[in-house]
Amino acid sequence: MVERLGADGFMGELCNGFRLLMDVEKGLITFESLKRNTLQLGLEEMRDEELICMLEEGDMDGDGALSQWEFCILMFRLSPGLMDGSKMWMEDSGGASTGIVV
Repeated sequence: MVERLGADGFMGELCNGFRLLMDVEKGLITFESLKRNTLQLGLEEMRDEELICMLEEGDMDGDGALSQWEFCILMFRLSPGLMDGSKMWMEDSGGASTGIVV
């Protein structure tokens, strides 16, 4: 996917996904915002426990929600094919200097 969109395009898609799922007032993906958006995503069959597990898997700072960086890192973790090009993508986007490790 990174090859097709390029690093900037791919990052834009991740940002769009984050904005779709986030709580606008908090600027984070919360349980409530994720639950509210499951219908739009065709995930209405997901149980609350599964949504909570998704949040917990990506929540690196323990606040119970996902920031944009946590969401992006989670998407890399959940998409093994993305990992193949992740080093190149991070270097292309300037992310290598942030110290973020995926």
